[in-house]
Amino acid sequence: MTDTLTDAAPVIEIDDLRIEARLNDDWTQIVKGVSLSLKPGEVLGLVGESGAGKSTIGLAALGFFKSGCRPCGGSIRFGGRDLLAMPEARRRALRGTEIAYVAQSAAAAFNPAQRLIDQITGVAIQRGGLTRAEAEARAVDLFRAMRLPDPEHFGQRYPHQVSGGQLQRAMTAMAMICRPRLIVFDEPTTALDVTTQVEVLVSIKQAIEDFGVSAIYITHDLAVVAQMADRVAVLRYGEVVEEAPIRQILAAPEHPYTRTLWAVRNLDAPAGAMSTDALLSVRDVAVSYGTARVLTDISLDVGRGQTVALVGESGSGKSTLGRVIVGLKDAEAGLLLYDGKPLPPTVHRRDKALLKRIQIIYQSAETALNPRHSIRKIIGRPVRFYQGLRGRALEARILELLRMVEMDESHIDRLPAQLSGGQRQRIAIARALAAEPELIVCDEVTSALDQVVQADILRMLQDLQARLGVSYLFITHDIDVVHAIADRVVVMNKGRIVEAGTKDQIFAPPHAPYTEKLLESVPEMSVDWLSDRMAGRAAAGAA
Repeated sequence: MTDTLTDAAPVIEIDDLRIEARLNDDWTQIVKGVSLSLKPGEVLGLVGESGAGKSTIGLAALGFFKSGCRPCGGSIRFGGRDLLAMPEARRRALRGTEIAYVAQSAAAAFNPAQRLIDQITGVAIQRGGLTRAEAEARAVDLFRAMRLPDPEHFGQRYPHQVSGGQLQRAMTAMAMICRPRLIVFDEPTTALDVTTQVEVLVSIKQAIEDFGVSAIYITHDLAVVAQMADRVAVLRYGEVVEEAPIRQILAAPEHPYTRTLWAVRNLDAPAGAMSTDALLSVRDVAVSYGTARVLTDISLDVGRGQTVALVGESGSGKSTLGRVIVGLKDAEAGLLLYDGKPLPPTVHRRDKALLKRIQIIYQSAETALNPRHSIRKIIGRPVRFYQGLRGRALEARILELLRMVEMDESHIDRLPAQLSGGQRQRIAIARALAAEPELIVCDEVTSALDQVVQADILRMLQDLQARLGVSYLFITHDIDVVHAIADRVVVMNKGRIVEAGTKDQIFAPPHAPYTEKLLESVPEMSVDWLSDRMAGRAAAGAA
């Protein structure tokens, strides 16, 4: 941020903001006296663990409160106007035009039945004062600024016809089309693999600089916020525990909690004896969707009590292989062996005893959990089905599973919508553990979690492995998570295995070219890391 902006009037001022949420029949404060301000062209990072209030505050900056939440004190002044004192109709008129929002899940934000260009230009035509031709021309300029392919025709596609990273950049273009003064980015790269994340970060950072927009950037990843923010506010339990310029907070964090945000980067799986007893063996598996081959000649073993990390960028086939193993997708060629015996290809051909032994935890707990069922019912159903427990024994086991995922009995009668994203993922993990499986396919289970919760979940999974001998096939795009939990690593690209070995073998040079690309794309805890990459690209392009 330049000196000329330092004395400018704030774009937004949040003063002593208090927000309460309805939990059962009571109202409880979840944001407790937060005060923040943002100057023109400045980027403020909001970091903290799940449930800290980051997204609630970000939405409040738009004058929006989720169902079951309401402001109970303080003020939010945008351009000198108090959002909380405005009628809802006036606040709604500001959203998308002067204040915009980029959500974590672009796939959930777009209508799958409409072309991208119609959705991206809609608000500019309806409320931004642009004609369709003007809006479409501006959209093409934004597609070009966001480094999207074939910008003149990109908008003619439907959401399912573009990659996750492209869709995330398209959502950023939609947020910028009315040239707002403020954009709230709510975990926009959390679910992306490292190579895609870099492309999205480069595009967002360049667009923020080119258009001079102010931004609130919400994330749980300090390495990401280091690339994007001028200042950082650290939140815990709805309060700001520390606020400082990004360089200062990285070099010398003052609050003890801030120092714990490095937690997952300090984890490293201890070197253990490599199991020679394969629990699962995959041999020469091939899979297609229609005429498109997505997996070719896949062979790997998962030993008893072993963690095998499956890494690669989006579209490499990691999740498809996980679905094949749990019986949700039939392989067209190859063989799967479980405990030395052929594994029936689909869940419908597996008996209860075999279903119990292999479980899966999905990436998105938001879509994996029934929104109408209480936590008691979500966890209790597999306990009854697999363990046959009833009454007090069932209740005791549900509470035990909640404690295993660092939650308590106060959550047992809540619905998924009443939990944070991290809490929902913990419930999904507890549901899988309810079957007491031998092998768990973990499909990006920590990708949406903050660093502290990631570390807690990974320690919990390691503890379960030590106590129960459970094996994990851990699908992830997070190299820090691989360091923290893996015994062996399998690197996939375009449906093939390009490299496999122990963790030490994979991370020690020389690397396979694709593995090198993955490792180079991991953001570093350095403010200049992304800027240096952008400068390097610019120099290469000019050469």
